[in-house]
Amino acid sequence: MKVVNGFSSFFLCCFIFCSCRLTGQITQQQINSFLKDSVIATGHVGVSIYEPATGKYLYNYNAEKNFIPSSNVKLFSLYAGMKYLGDSVVGMRYIKTDSTIIIIPTGDPTLLHMDFKTQPVIDFLKNNNAAIKIKNIEFKPKAYGNGWAWNDYPDYYMAERSALPVYGNCITFLCKKNNIESIPQDLFAFIVAKNVQEKNKQTTVERDFFANTFNVLLDNASTETVITPFITSLPLAVKLLSDTLKKNVEIISNDTSTINLKTIYSRPVDSLFKPMMYYSDNFFAEQTLLMASNKKLGYMSEEDMIDTLLATDLKELPTKPRWVDGSGLSRYNLFSPKDFIYILDKLQNEFGLERIKRILTTGGQGTLTGYYTKNAGFIYAKTGSMSNNVSISGYLISKKNKLLLFSIQINSFSGSGRVGRRAIEKFITSVRENN
Repeated sequence: MKVVNGFSSFFLCCFIFCSCRLTGQITQQQINSFLKDSVIATGHVGVSIYEPATGKYLYNYNAEKNFIPSSNVKLFSLYAGMKYLGDSVVGMRYIKTDSTIIIIPTGDPTLLHMDFKTQPVIDFLKNNNAAIKIKNIEFKPKAYGNGWAWNDYPDYYMAERSALPVYGNCITFLCKKNNIESIPQDLFAFIVAKNVQEKNKQTTVERDFFANTFNVLLDNASTETVITPFITSLPLAVKLLSDTLKKNVEIISNDTSTINLKTIYSRPVDSLFKPMMYYSDNFFAEQTLLMASNKKLGYMSEEDMIDTLLATDLKELPTKPRWVDGSGLSRYNLFSPKDFIYILDKLQNEFGLERIKRILTTGGQGTLTGYYTKNAGFIYAKTGSMSNNVSISGYLISKKNKLLLFSIQINSFSGSGRVGRRAIEKFITSVRENN
């Protein structure tokens, strides 16, 4: 028995040494405290911490194994957007004759979006007397990505992808006690049921799965805004655009020459990237990947753009990921912690850390609201969350002013996401304090 126990202890020590590879000021006590947390211990954990100044990993644990990273995937979509979209979002490409404007959709998600008050495309179209026509281009992606949860369809975070998004592909209900307004107005069927909610229960909106019919269940004691995706189509987008412009807009299918093709830019790209990362906007992330595809490949396809990126710009990723969408909504996505260290390092090397810091969230803000409040200005990161999975990847400035890149992926743990995030926060804070 002594030989067996001795061998087991030796094997365990070798495993810890090979898996962790501790350097710097990350102690085994810190690691054990984190990994043995009652919530964390029930799941699968991957950790990687890297110091770019020395080119060395301070710590690795399951760092080359694959995890479902949820919204950490947006870091890869951010790279695609920063690499290929230039400094401004292409709001519209068009051909203009004396009597006609022919629009070629670009996938810009900010067209008539409530969060963007300036609308250069709309202003241009309103100030032209020419007839407006929209080319019916081939759109390869489906409205929903592979592996998305179908029953999330009425939730704001799962707006459908499209070539010509309008109003963020969502209807917004402004509920003020007994009154209700919608944006856009009067183009959808909705039924209002007043005073049917239980006391102190929020107003909710239900949408038919197969139709743009909405059932609004009002709580007449509150003032709320409820955002719900609608079923998209090019004819519907054209109808919404026509109603807004107060002009007739037509769809054309015939080929049109691209000679003298002109461009209108809608806004600086970082004004799109910031809410995409700051609030983890899934719709913006999906459309960013599609716009990058349109710019790089000449058409919109998230699958082809992902394949192109993995074969070219990202061919040196440490492990080969399974990447299927732009937002991380899919459970089919599989990435390792080292993959995120790679993309974080690539982002700062190609686009500069100061710009990245303006786009990502810091402590106490955005998706980090209520977390890392004492570390505001010292952590810049992207979170990820879905049931039983939490993740965070980003940049950490230590007490000794060292820049560290980190990625923590936790899958299949029991317990609430909040408890998992608190355990990660405790560990990351200790890393910052001791380096």
